[in-house]
Amino acid sequence: MINTVAVLGAGQMGSGIAHVFALTGHSVLLYDVSESQLARALAVIQQNMERQAKKGDIPQSLIPESLARITTTREMISLAPADFCVEAVTEHEPLKLEIFAKLDSIAEPSAILASNTSSIPITKIASATGRPHQVVGMHFMNPVPVMKLVEVIRGHATSEETFQTVIGLAAKLGKEVAVSQDYPGFIVNRVLIPMINEAIFALYEGVASAEDIDRGMKLGTNQPMGPLTLADFIGLDTVLAIANVLYDGFKDPKYRPCPLLVKMVNAGYLGRKSGRGFYSY
Repeated sequence: MINTVAVLGAGQMGSGIAHVFALTGHSVLLYDVSESQLARALAVIQQNMERQAKKGDIPQSLIPESLARITTTREMISLAPADFCVEAVTEHEPLKLEIFAKLDSIAEPSAILASNTSSIPITKIASATGRPHQVVGMHFMNPVPVMKLVEVIRGHATSEETFQTVIGLAAKLGKEVAVSQDYPGFIVNRVLIPMINEAIFALYEGVASAEDIDRGMKLGTNQPMGPLTLADFIGLDTVLAIANVLYDGFKDPKYRPCPLLVKMVNAGYLGRKSGRGFYSY
């Protein structure tokens, strides 16, 4: 029975994950090293819940009790009571391995440790712990309260019990599940990131403007936003990180990140979060 959930990382993904768990009756321990980020996360969660209520998706009365279920902390030791832990920090492998090693020493022996990684193999993450059978991938889509999909990824040692627990948990959150084998990028990003990278190559090679590339893909393939707009929304640093995981993991030149993407990240043009990417915000 999963009652208390720890969410590690209070950024865009972590706050969204905390949001959906609190809304579905779970006690949430939201951890981040930054006090200001935790405060920002709580404000964003409340704002997004209010937006859901205005749309009629949730009753207004549910908001105060849901917010009251979220406890913030800057001390990882405070996560010890959690039955289920979800890591949602930056897509940086050494950092994730460090966090899982620490979490393994803190969490109850029965606790499941999940990663929201969008590309890094779960087997590699699980190797940092002494409980690889209780480590699993639970990749939410952004924005978490809106998007229905959760990718569930079994590591090489993930047990059937752990896997089924996560499947049931996703259903309780009102999510649909896509199960992936544990290979770099899983399903969504293995398909999505090469498409975005190819759009960046098209811009880099002067095939078309950013606006025309996005217009062509949006109207020609019925996508809600063009690939360059989507890259800005995701964050170009995250797009590059996932592209590098694919390239390093498969050693296939088709996954080579476009030089323009690399240059933009080096320049600090990261998309919406920095105010400038393929477009200005």
